[in-house]
Amino acid sequence: MLSPTLPEDASTAQIREAVRALCAQFPGAYWRDLDRERQYPTRFVQELTAAGYLGALIPEEFGGSGLGLTAAAAVLEEIHAAGCNGGACHAQMYMMGTLLRHGSAQQKSHWLPQIAAGDIRLQAFAVTEPGSGSDTLALRTTAVADGDNYVINGQKIWTSRAEHSDLMLLLARTTPQSEVAKRTEGLSVFLIDMRQALGRGLTIRPIRTMMNHSTTEVFFDNLRIPADALVGEKGHGFRYILDGMNAERTLIASECVGDGRWFIGTATAYARERRVFGRPIGQNQGIQFPLARAYAAVQAAALAVAHAARRFESGERIGAEANIAKLLASEASWQAAEACVQTLGGFAFAEEYDVERKYREARLYQVAPVSTNLILAYIAEHVLELPRSY
Repeated sequence: MLSPTLPEDASTAQIREAVRALCAQFPGAYWRDLDRERQYPTRFVQELTAAGYLGALIPEEFGGSGLGLTAAAAVLEEIHAAGCNGGACHAQMYMMGTLLRHGSAQQKSHWLPQIAAGDIRLQAFAVTEPGSGSDTLALRTTAVADGDNYVINGQKIWTSRAEHSDLMLLLARTTPQSEVAKRTEGLSVFLIDMRQALGRGLTIRPIRTMMNHSTTEVFFDNLRIPADALVGEKGHGFRYILDGMNAERTLIASECVGDGRWFIGTATAYARERRVFGRPIGQNQGIQFPLARAYAAVQAAALAVAHAARRFESGERIGAEANIAKLLASEASWQAAEACVQTLGGFAFAEEYDVERKYREARLYQVAPVSTNLILAYIAEHVLELPRSY
C-alpha cells in the first residue's frame, strides 16, 4: 500500500493506522467473494460500526466520536487504499451534515444515539429519479400534508444500500413548481423509518450493476409518514440537501484518493518484481512515467480534499471546493487505474489480483454522485462567472 504523504496531526495519523489494522482483516479474497455474488459486506460494516467509524461525525453528546470531516475523509481514504470498499457505508457519514445542521432536537436525540451505537443504520439517500436524473429540481416525488401525516408518492433510482438501511433521507416536492417563486423552493427533506414503511407503501427493487454497489430503485405508493419526519422547515429541503451533497463529494473524493494510492502501490510493487527481457519492467520509462504522473495527480487531489474538508469544518460553504476535489480525485484515481492495468498487462484482468474489481469500482466516480460535466458546468458558472450553460 502506498502511504499518505501529506502532513497531518497525530490524531488523524492514529485513526489511519487503526483503520489499516481493521482493513487487514478483510483481504482481497473477502471482497472477491462478495463481488462475485453481489453481496453486502455485513461483517466489514459491523466491524467499522463497532470501532466507531460510522459514527465519526456524530457529536459525543449523542454517543458518536465527534470528529470532523477531515477525520472521516481519512477513514474512507484508508479503507480504499487497503483494497477495501467504503461504498457500503459511506452515506452514514455524509448524510450527517443534513441531519446535524437542520434536524430538530427531538430527531437528533432520538436517532443519533441509536445510529452511533450501531443499533440502526442511516445509509439510504433518496434523491435521484429516473425522469429527472441530475436535474434535481425537476424531481416528481411528492409529499402531501394530510393531518398529522405526509403521503408520499413517486419513484427514486440509484438509491444505494436501501436494502441494508433502517432509515432513509428523502427529498420530495411539498409545493408544486407552479406555486413557488424560485425553482429551488418547494422541496422538503424527510427522515423515514424504513422498518415501518416497507410493505406499507414502500417497495425496494435491487439493480444489478457492473460493480457490487448494492443499489436499488425505490417506489412510494401512498406511503404515510408522520409529520415529525420532516427535517427542518417545509420547502427548504434543497438548501439542506446541499450540505449533505458537499460533504458527500468531499468524502467520495477521499475514497478516490485511496483508490489512487492502491492502484499506484499495486503497480509499483509489481513493476519492481516483474522481469521481462532480463530486467525489471519498472526500469522502463514507459512504465515509470504514467505511474509518476498518476502519483502527482493523486497528491494534488489529496490537497484539494484536505482543503475542502477544513473549510467545511469551519462552517463555510464549500460548493466550489467540494466539486473541485471530487473532479480532481475521480480523474486521478482513473488515471492511476489505467496506469496500473497497463503495468500488470494480462494479469490485471485476472480476478485474483483485484485490479479488475477495483478498476470497475473506480470508474463509477466520474459519473456518480455527480458527473464530471456537471462539475465543470458548476465551476464555469459559479466560480468563473460565465453564463449558465443549461
